[in-house]
Amino acid sequence: MAEVRQGVDALDRALVALLAERQGYMEAAARIKPSRDVVHDQARIDDVVAKVLSAAREAGLSPDIAEPVWRLLIDRCIAHEFATWDRVRD
Repeated sequence: MAEVRQGVDALDRALVALLAERQGYMEAAARIKPSRDVVHDQARIDDVVAKVLSAAREAGLSPDIAEPVWRLLIDRCIAHEFATWDRVRD
């Protein structure tokens, strides 16, 4: 069990690093987007989720894990992007 937990902990650290990198892209998007109205883009959300579900199938990740995790991730990233958009324009 200790080895399993060590593996999970190592993956969690790697995921944190990847999520921090993703956050950086959201911050870049907030600086680039010309209007606050384009921060939430439903077509892009749908595209991201579709791509994630395809990748999940290929990797053997359950869609019951992948879809809700990414939808929450996207929701929180959009909220962060809104906050960043507001901050860089104040």
